[in-house]
Amino acid sequence: MKNIKRLILIGLILAIGFISLASEKGKLRVEPLFWWVGMNNPELQLMVHGEGIASTDISFDYEGVELKAITNVENPNYLFIDLHITPKAASGTFDIKFNKNGKALYSYTYELKKREKGSAERQGFNTSDVIYLITPDRFANGDPGNDAVEGMKEQPNREYHLGRHGGDLRGIINNLDYIQGLGFTAVWLNPVLENNMVKSSYHGYSTTDFYKVDARYGSNEEYLELNEELDKRGMKLIMDMIFNHCGSEHWWMEDMPMKDWINNYPEHKITNHRRTINQDPYASEIDKKGMADGWFVETMPDLNQRNKFMEVYLIQNSIWWIEYAGLEGIRQDTWPYPDKHMMATWTERLLEEYPNFNIVGEEWSMNPAIVSYWQKGKNNQDGYHCSLPSLMDFPLQSAVSEGLRAKEDWGKGLINIYESLANDFLYPDPFNLVIFPDNHDMSRFYTQVNEDMDLLKMAMAFFLTTRGIPQIYYGTEILMSNKGTNEHGIIRSDFPGGWEGDQVNAFTGKNITDGQKDMLTYVSTIQNWRKNKKVIHHGKLMHFVPKDGVYAFFRYNENETVMVALNKNETEKIINTEVFNEIMKGKTSGKDIISGKMLTNVSEITIPARSSMIIELK
Repeated sequence: MKNIKRLILIGLILAIGFISLASEKGKLRVEPLFWWVGMNNPELQLMVHGEGIASTDISFDYEGVELKAITNVENPNYLFIDLHITPKAASGTFDIKFNKNGKALYSYTYELKKREKGSAERQGFNTSDVIYLITPDRFANGDPGNDAVEGMKEQPNREYHLGRHGGDLRGIINNLDYIQGLGFTAVWLNPVLENNMVKSSYHGYSTTDFYKVDARYGSNEEYLELNEELDKRGMKLIMDMIFNHCGSEHWWMEDMPMKDWINNYPEHKITNHRRTINQDPYASEIDKKGMADGWFVETMPDLNQRNKFMEVYLIQNSIWWIEYAGLEGIRQDTWPYPDKHMMATWTERLLEEYPNFNIVGEEWSMNPAIVSYWQKGKNNQDGYHCSLPSLMDFPLQSAVSEGLRAKEDWGKGLINIYESLANDFLYPDPFNLVIFPDNHDMSRFYTQVNEDMDLLKMAMAFFLTTRGIPQIYYGTEILMSNKGTNEHGIIRSDFPGGWEGDQVNAFTGKNITDGQKDMLTYVSTIQNWRKNKKVIHHGKLMHFVPKDGVYAFFRYNENETVMVALNKNETEKIINTEVFNEIMKGKTSGKDIISGKMLTNVSEITIPARSSMIIELK
């Protein structure tokens, strides 16, 4: 009887020990979640978080994976494990054991996946593409079942302009035919990673988990499904990333690895927002620190990219998403705010792994000298070099907006656009800039031009044919407006037809206005023509000084020449094309792709009032 009781007691002790181990294992967090064999860089650093993890002994046995270093940091709940993955390593799993005093405290099964063939050679977005920018929460609610998710701090509230409205990945997947039909070849989504914040988290710029899609958008698997569906259509996926800051509810804010993991913690000093200190030869060190180390806002803690573990964490996170989701591009938010030397290293590492990849940075400046500072190949006076391939062309956006609104006068109007392009000598590669009429952070272009559809059409004709990679914000094609307010939540309004019960459905054309139909046709005509026009993708550009309210420029290569003309006048304009003879010589006829009209004699061209022409010259 005693033996039976003893066996029962031993069994209970073992069971309790097993439950304890299983419980502790459930609390163990390892990032990156998994990795791949065959990467160009064989080094991998694991960040491990678990109670008392620093006091454990680590062991594993897997051919081709070598332990290089184990680093304890200030917080005993963290370990950083450096691994070297040799060419001998095959895909598979292995157990990393964390023992204390000879007993198992944790065990984690780590997976090395097989890399997709050709992954390193993937082609990033480029001048052949037109990018459709979507705010996921506001586009389409494909799965109402994930609107309210248990454990998420903010619940849906479609009536509130800063609330969660329920748009998700399923809604985007369901409407890819609409996007493709308009001629778009790439999709950029505002951030989709978890933003488990208390309020106003719909925009996605307060990350609380760098490895997890927000459950209100769907899942990591649905994000993969989205790109698989895009791949079937020959389209590309661009991920919006934020490395300057995270959300104040990020899981590590409760238990940070080191004191210097976050800048200015816990004081949360706000940045001075003086972005030009990165280039300013006279800037003081205190101002530089005030810019780079300050928090963007109180709910966005500033990440310290000078911390070498943070640097590796962010670099590996980008590579993980590229490899895992099959990305063709990254848009990096708030480019000038993080440590600029770390961001240079980040671009180098990504392009070492993916030489044909593309990355665009957000430097919101109207000064091209400031924007061009960051582009790959720029020789800066201070010796700073970055490998960032592309930037958002805010100077050109501003010039087009102002140029179309302003009265034609000396130094105003269309000359703004001309002069903006004349500054392209500042950029190492102006053709790789992302150009756009508007985005999620500014008034919609239709609003900027006072809801003048003629001016919006001119802008679209220009952006879709000039140098660069066009990006169009969702809803531009149906005249979405934020007239009377600059509230971001209104700028990012719901796309009509994305929710069950919507009286207007732009996806199907139900109850849309004649103006919206006209704009849809206009955008679709130009973009679907553009898809196969190498002269627009890679051709040279020549423009002529605007005169009498008319601006003309040409895209040309050895085989084709396309003329684009904008007429802001209230009356039609007849242009004698002799002035363009250096580029038009030998061209006798053409076709306006917007109207479909054939031009049998291009020595004189009549441009209708307040309109554009895109003419294929013969």
